[in-house]
Amino acid sequence: MPLLYFVAGAFAIYLLLSLVFTYLVHQIPRRTVHDQPDWGQILDTKIPAIDGGFLEIWRIEPPDFSKGIVVFVHGWGRNRDRMVSRAKVFARWGYTTIVFSARDHGGSSPRRFMNAIKFSEDIEAILNWVEEPVILYGHSAGAAGAIIAASGNPEKITLLFLEGCYADTKEALLSLYRWFNWIFGNLFGPVILFWMDLFYQRQLDAVSPARLAPSLAMPTMLIHGEKDQRFPLEFALRLKEHLPPERSDVYIAPGAHHSDSSQTAGYQQAVKAFLDRYSPAPD
Repeated sequence: MPLLYFVAGAFAIYLLLSLVFTYLVHQIPRRTVHDQPDWGQILDTKIPAIDGGFLEIWRIEPPDFSKGIVVFVHGWGRNRDRMVSRAKVFARWGYTTIVFSARDHGGSSPRRFMNAIKFSEDIEAILNWVEEPVILYGHSAGAAGAIIAASGNPEKITLLFLEGCYADTKEALLSLYRWFNWIFGNLFGPVILFWMDLFYQRQLDAVSPARLAPSLAMPTMLIHGEKDQRFPLEFALRLKEHLPPERSDVYIAPGAHHSDSSQTAGYQQAVKAFLDRYSPAPD
């Protein structure tokens, strides 16, 4: 009997710890970066979020005629500054660029339990503010939010770029926890996913990119680091299999990890070729 009490107590402590970790993985880390735009006409403002909060955004207009609007979505724990270097590439090609911080990131309003669905809500707030179709570019968690937003707003998005994305949400989260710490990921990861599935009413599978990909109406390009350890390359290649082959492409960044694909030599050429193919310059 004492042994049974000990096992039951240990299991209860394990469940309690897993609940605490489930809360913590939603809140940390937050690694704000600083890289302000230094080109064009910059509008630095805030717009309403869906929950009554606000989103901080930069809208940067090119000095001459704009070819269109590109909205950039950062990844987990980052902020709008994280996407400035990518936006600058598109700006050189003549695009208006919009970069923003998701809720609970950067200088945007607080929001507990952020996830890919909440990221997609913030993207939709930007789309409603812009009031015209845009090109959407998401990185990591921002890419997951982008594909959710794109599947629900096909008339508002003309092209979709997904950098550092994945196919299955649960598989990706478990990979992320194991990347952070192998023991933590294997010991607590599966139970954290169990609590998340309950908390989000079993929506994790429903919003997995691979499940949404076949219905995407717009051309989609995947961008992925060859040596990404958080979300291995095989995740992106599996996602590619679910995209309509006639209007999708993939750029595998040689030697790149999770966040530096845009710094590789072939990145700009691959992205520009995709843009020219599916979004020719307006008259």
